[in-house]
Amino acid sequence: MKKISFYITVFIIVFLSLLPFLWFVDTSFKTSLEVTSIPPVIIPSGTIDSYRSAITEYNLFHFVQNSVIVAGATTLLTIVLSIFAGYSLARLRIKYKGLIMGSLLVVSMFPQISIAGPVWKILQGLGWLNSYQGLIIPYVTLTLPLGVWIMASFFRELPEELEDAAKIDGCGHYQTLFKIMVPLAAPGVFTAAILVFIYAWNEFFFALLIMTQQKFQTLPVGIALFQGQYTLPWGEIAAASTVATVPLVVLVFLFQKRIVRGLSAGAVK
Repeated sequence: MKKISFYITVFIIVFLSLLPFLWFVDTSFKTSLEVTSIPPVIIPSGTIDSYRSAITEYNLFHFVQNSVIVAGATTLLTIVLSIFAGYSLARLRIKYKGLIMGSLLVVSMFPQISIAGPVWKILQGLGWLNSYQGLIIPYVTLTLPLGVWIMASFFRELPEELEDAAKIDGCGHYQTLFKIMVPLAAPGVFTAAILVFIYAWNEFFFALLIMTQQKFQTLPVGIALFQGQYTLPWGEIAAASTVATVPLVVLVFLFQKRIVRGLSAGAVK
């Protein structure tokens, strides 16, 4: 009986968590009349007019392309920097190592609104407003603490004897890092990459602040600025939100074991 109650509770929690996602997926297949119908229509007619309109009238794929560029570049830069920084903090003899790690943790807790003004002024001075690099660089600075913590945790768990053996075989620091340590820390790399990509893909505040021209706007901002003639195009918004969310859901399902292993690195020890 307790087991049945447990499964029922888990099912209810999962269903309530997924309900908003399921609702806008359902809405994306409704006609305009079904979207505004009272009482609400639960079973849609199955039309793809909202998807067609989001692609043709609201240029959905343009925003998808911008998000892929920004999120991809952010992930690549963050992972490369995190590997170097995480390995250094885990292996090298650095003074005030604990203070550095603590500072990274504190910086990651700053609310975005508190640094929005300085970031905007710096980007304005560099002429990077409404540019890909103007959004990628702030994203890298915001996601780097997470990447460094994950990579440092993984490198700490690897035995030092591996590096000693590599040195005996004539490997330098870079060869040891990329041929021995990084492949063994692959779960951490995957975990950090996925979490950074999800953050950069979903981030809204800085994207809205920095990207004021439609040419460079990412998917969350593009969807938020969908406008109709007399009312909000809820069907198109639901369709675009589905397109934006489904890839992340698939990504998490495919790599869920690596994510759990990466986040729990060092927990057992």
